[in-house]
Amino acid sequence: MIPAIDILEERISDVMADISGEPDSPAIVRLSKDPKFGDYQVNGVMALAKKTKAKPRELAEKIVEKIDISDICEAPEIAGPGFINLRLKPDYLAKTLLEINADKTNHLGINKTNKPKTIVVDFSGPNIAKQMHVGHLRSTIIGDCICRMLEFLGHDVKRQNHIGDWGTSLGKVILGLWHLRMASKHGEPPYYKTELSELQAYAGDKDRLKELCQRIRDRHEKDWQDDFVAAKGDAYKFFGPFLETLVHAPPLDLWEEITTLYQYVNLIETSVAGMGLTVSTRKKGDNAFQYFQIEYEFLSRHITTMLQDIDNPDNKQEKDAWNLIKKISLEHCNEIYKMLDIFFDGDKEIRGESFYRDMLPEVVAQLKKKGLAEESDGAICAHPDGFKNKEGERLPLIIQKTDGAYLYATTDLAAIRYRVGKLKADTIVYVTDARQALHFEMVFAVAKMAGWSKDADLKHVTFGSVLGEDGKPFKTRSGENIKLKELLEEAVGKARKVVNEKNPELSDDKKEEIANAVGIGAVKYADYSNNRTSDYIFSFEKMLAMDGNTAPYMQYAYARIKSIERKAQSKDVDIKTELAGINELNLTDPTELDLAKHLCRYGEAIEGAAADYKPNFLTSYLYELAQKFSAFYTNCPVLKADKAQRPTRLLLCDLTAKTIGHGLHELLGINVVEQM
Repeated sequence: MIPAIDILEERISDVMADISGEPDSPAIVRLSKDPKFGDYQVNGVMALAKKTKAKPRELAEKIVEKIDISDICEAPEIAGPGFINLRLKPDYLAKTLLEINADKTNHLGINKTNKPKTIVVDFSGPNIAKQMHVGHLRSTIIGDCICRMLEFLGHDVKRQNHIGDWGTSLGKVILGLWHLRMASKHGEPPYYKTELSELQAYAGDKDRLKELCQRIRDRHEKDWQDDFVAAKGDAYKFFGPFLETLVHAPPLDLWEEITTLYQYVNLIETSVAGMGLTVSTRKKGDNAFQYFQIEYEFLSRHITTMLQDIDNPDNKQEKDAWNLIKKISLEHCNEIYKMLDIFFDGDKEIRGESFYRDMLPEVVAQLKKKGLAEESDGAICAHPDGFKNKEGERLPLIIQKTDGAYLYATTDLAAIRYRVGKLKADTIVYVTDARQALHFEMVFAVAKMAGWSKDADLKHVTFGSVLGEDGKPFKTRSGENIKLKELLEEAVGKARKVVNEKNPELSDDKKEEIANAVGIGAVKYADYSNNRTSDYIFSFEKMLAMDGNTAPYMQYAYARIKSIERKAQSKDVDIKTELAGINELNLTDPTELDLAKHLCRYGEAIEGAAADYKPNFLTSYLYELAQKFSAFYTNCPVLKADKAQRPTRLLLCDLTAKTIGHGLHELLGINVVEQM
């Protein structure tokens, strides 16, 4: 079934081109903003009149006289200087609904595209060894929704979760594991937890912070000597067996320990910089505090350097630690993905920064060879055209630092080469925070200059921030990022409380099913229903409300229709039999016609949402559908309707439930329940 809007645009465009002699004269058909003027409005006549120096209204009259749309619309009406208003025929609506009813697949009569593309969607991208927080929510669920819509329309979608599993942060985590090993060796309480609290508490107090860091340094130096000097250079002697133990029998709280250790090491390294002190290369005796910072930063960078040569047997413990950290981190991420009903197919779809590490030298070499990158103050930079700083100077895209390290830009360029060359991408969609806009603009420009993007369309799909009810970035009272898992668990907990109050008679399993569907659905739907480019305020009270454009309202609308079906069965009305034999509809009531028109526009809503990568187009459609059904159900008896009218109304109920259920579950990834 081709959407009416597409058929109308094609037929009217052909007539406009024929009349004007202008082959490039597309008609633009849009939903009418006011139903009293019809269902659709044709734009483009005025632009064509200006182009051909014709009078707009006379041109509109010629178009109306020549177009043949009588199988779809009533006689077109001309309004104003040259607008053409169209109203769908009840017969066309009935025919379309019967086609949808006859479709026994899960496609609701909607055709797949006849021009399928290979589309790579890069989304989620958490960093390993760090908790997924509320900042990861939007990329993860918006990206998943985009994939679902594009797949439904028939495109070959390749999901890519570009996790942060490489770089200096890994050195910090591995160094953190060494601290875990030392605490275990000495049989001590985990000193790093106490010291982390102290580092946080002493922020800004130079004297106390200096004393603390010197104490940390003294113990660190002693432990370091015990491990590496006493081992006569065999670093694996002490650290390796400990890592193997963690791999084969990880403690239940290892994930929490890893994230705490990362914070600990990271805070040690940033403490001095946060105090505004200058870091120099003085000797040990000159300034022990500054020396400690230099030594510690060097140590984590040194471990990172070892990772660059990860397959070297001498770096086995670093490789073991990296694999362990990645495994534990992905297990944590997968718990959250499961809660959100999102799935990635292992290494095929989870390709982190490390996947591209061997490609990075070639990226730099090729850019230099093509004359697109040059040395600047010891670093290698590309200078894409059109990018300048406030002083009007060329803005550099650094692809290799002075110490030889690669950056995000280098990895992103390697990923574009791989995705276009190996995955054969026609389009690559990046779903990230709007604050990364300049980065991707420059990366896309360099990829195009280098010829790596070829004919592929590179899209940066940006989104705004999640704010607290105070209008500021959504954080805990102490200013920390809100952990995503805890946020989702809180949503389910609040939904569970409501279910227990309203439906105490339900079984525990049924209550839990509803609480999970409503709680997780509320968080996802609240995000989707806002324009992705805007910031929005996170409010449990609003997102869990049973009225308005919320998941609970939509889920209740679905459950309400299912209750009609159960009621019908209790009255010995065989809905399946009645709907299977239906071959004509009797659409007479205005609310029946209004609901029928909206059901026929589902394909248009999906195409619009997918084209602009905006899930809120879909949530708006579904919310309007629920409202139109409510008006219909209030005005039109279903089970008590006369025999001639009942099949039509049963079909409207059935198709509404199928459409809401499909939109929520299949496209938005939100579960529906038949009882609330």
